[in-house]
Amino acid sequence: MNMTMVLPSRLLLKCFSLSTSPSHSTTLQDVASSLPQGIAKVVLKKGKTQLFKYGSPMVYSGAVDRIIGRPPPRTGDVVLVADGTEKPIGWGLYNSVSMFCVRLMQLEEETLSDPSCALNIERLLKHRIQAANNLRKNLALPSANTNAYRLVNSEGDRLSGLIVDIFDDVAVVASSAAWVEKYKPDIEDCINKIDGISHINWRPSVEILKEEGVDLSQSEHIPLACRPTVEVKENGINYAVSLEGQKTGFYADQRENRQFISTIAQGKRVLDICCYSGGFALNASKGGAAFVTGVDSSMPALELAKENVILNDLDPDTISFLKHDATDFMRSAASRNESWDIVILDPPKLAPRKEVLRNASGMYRNLNALAMKITKKGGILMTCSCSGAMTQSGMFMRIIQFSIQVNRRLSIPWMGTRKPFTLCILQGMNMYLL
Repeated sequence: MNMTMVLPSRLLLKCFSLSTSPSHSTTLQDVASSLPQGIAKVVLKKGKTQLFKYGSPMVYSGAVDRIIGRPPPRTGDVVLVADGTEKPIGWGLYNSVSMFCVRLMQLEEETLSDPSCALNIERLLKHRIQAANNLRKNLALPSANTNAYRLVNSEGDRLSGLIVDIFDDVAVVASSAAWVEKYKPDIEDCINKIDGISHINWRPSVEILKEEGVDLSQSEHIPLACRPTVEVKENGINYAVSLEGQKTGFYADQRENRQFISTIAQGKRVLDICCYSGGFALNASKGGAAFVTGVDSSMPALELAKENVILNDLDPDTISFLKHDATDFMRSAASRNESWDIVILDPPKLAPRKEVLRNASGMYRNLNALAMKITKKGGILMTCSCSGAMTQSGMFMRIIQFSIQVNRRLSIPWMGTRKPFTLCILQGMNMYLL
């Protein structure tokens, strides 16, 4: 059977700043020398410099040859990052505990064209958050149709470890780096200056921050959400978002993909595995699906999904949500030879760190193999991964290919082969997740 590949568009944006060099250039070393307090220098090993000059923001401890400066820098301190000759290539924020020794904030070339933020994290935060806000405005975010979007996307907006999602008038901050916790007041001050923001909900990633040397597990000072839920609109669909739910409460990075599902669901039977609050399921139903089933293991998530059905006046006879483990549900469906026209598989982050890639790959392989078994011949499987360690390593594609070879005579069409149903493969970690 000849089928065409269907792959929804993703918004991939990368912004470059181009400027001519001024007649008088100020180097990072010049700025450092003018400061009354000393600035430590992190010197890279030979052959490691280009990786960071090309834009990698996280300096692994294994790339560091030595640290110059007494007393040694403390976590959260501003440091210079230099090549083997001790010439600075940029500056960043130090961590004495994390495997990310430095998170680079600015390169030498940027300082030469504009030294105003050099070695000054407070000024840089104002500049970067304002730039992120201006970019979203240029992309018509927010709009009358959508008031849920990602304002700051960590490395995508060159603030590694900081994510800010906007839900109506609430800014939800996901903190996953020690420096973010240290400069929390400055970050909140920048966000409060953005028009339309009335509340900030701080969501520290407790387990990740432990690896950064910040232990909040016993803290009594983690603030509660300003209110339990907020109602938002995305592509004309209303959602109740739990401000105490998973991650920041809503997956803004899937907006274009959810809308894509609505364009192909007419008359189809649709299965949304790991549906959370029902984003894909709601779009399928709005798009005219004959029947939609959402499956999740979290009862609070399913309660939100059911609330969203009511918010959008959808026919409850054509959409249902079931509490099941994803693997158990798909295995049971496969044993009954039950299948769907469209299957969406969007599991939680199974590989939060590189150390667990091996175990996570087995879970991804099993989930995708089962999803393929319950997708009708000629149907569409949309499979997603939000594990950066998985997608950046290239393992996700290899897992999909292995699942294909083992379970069905199917291959990915851009490799020049045929397949009995269309496979949509979506990978996370875009440059900008909007």
